[in-house]
Amino acid sequence: MTDSGKNTDFDSTNLIFFFYRWRKPLLLIGGVAFIVSTIVSFLIPERYKSTVIMFPATTSSLSKALLSENPSAKQDVLLFGQEEEAEQMLQILNSDEIRDRVCRRFKLMQHYHIDTTDRYKRTRLYDEYQSNITFKRTEFMSVKVEVLDINPDTASRIANVVAQLLDSTTTRMQRERASQAFRIVKNEYLDKLKDVKFIGDSMNKLNEKGMYDYESQSSVVSEQYAIAIAKGDERAIKSLEQKLKVISEYGSAYLSVRDNLTLQTKQLNMLKTKFEEAKVDAEQEIPHKFIVNNAFPAEKKSYPVRWIIIAGSTLSAILIAVICIIILDSLNRYRKTEKGEPVR
Repeated sequence: MTDSGKNTDFDSTNLIFFFYRWRKPLLLIGGVAFIVSTIVSFLIPERYKSTVIMFPATTSSLSKALLSENPSAKQDVLLFGQEEEAEQMLQILNSDEIRDRVCRRFKLMQHYHIDTTDRYKRTRLYDEYQSNITFKRTEFMSVKVEVLDINPDTASRIANVVAQLLDSTTTRMQRERASQAFRIVKNEYLDKLKDVKFIGDSMNKLNEKGMYDYESQSSVVSEQYAIAIAKGDERAIKSLEQKLKVISEYGSAYLSVRDNLTLQTKQLNMLKTKFEEAKVDAEQEIPHKFIVNNAFPAEKKSYPVRWIIIAGSTLSAILIAVICIIILDSLNRYRKTEKGEPVR
């Protein structure tokens, strides 16, 4: 065997010898780590997990989904949302509004035992909130709400309330714009209604003057007037001349009012449709999610997993001890080599 082979420090035989040589300190360190980690793991408060799973809805406008006559604008209220809707849902769930409403409703400042006189009480509260209440998107494009709490009932209640607040918060955000749009359309609709009524009154006055249908009246009266002249019927001629005078005097006004009334009525009908759609968006509500699983009080704790804490802490302590022993042993060998002393 070569000298290099003889001087190898950590072959399998030397490794066994190393652990045997340092067995007492390693066992002592491992034992202490085991006892300490066991005590610490039992001091950590048990926490229970509750979960809500939900899919976002695709429908953002109830009026377009149910009332729109435009096929391209229609949306199916039964379709699940995709990635974009899931990301929007996550943004709303992480909003300050939902966080603050949950904190107030469940008095989380007191629940998490945060000193109300602390200068950074809100920062500590929000840190606890983020560590105990999490939102994440699943591979199926649903959104999962997970809540950890020392009380299983509180955990399930918070998870279900968060899901409820998603609807109210989303509705509030959309209703702010929908209400403004409704007011604008309503004012335009009412103004147009007044215009149509005014033009209608003008048409009624022309009807009272004897103008009903310019084209047909002109044709019929002119034909009758020609016949009356041919017959020499003076009485009929005078009567028809009076009618022709009315047609001549009010005919152009009638045509203008009639065409304007047709145009304004068409615009009024369009505004009425928009008015009805805007009213639905401003006043009606529809859920913005599909609940797959509601939260319920957990029967078993989810945290801490004590055996993982104990095993991980014990093995970590032993590993750190081994590394420290190797470093110290190597330094000791180096010093002896420098002094020319024999190395064992």
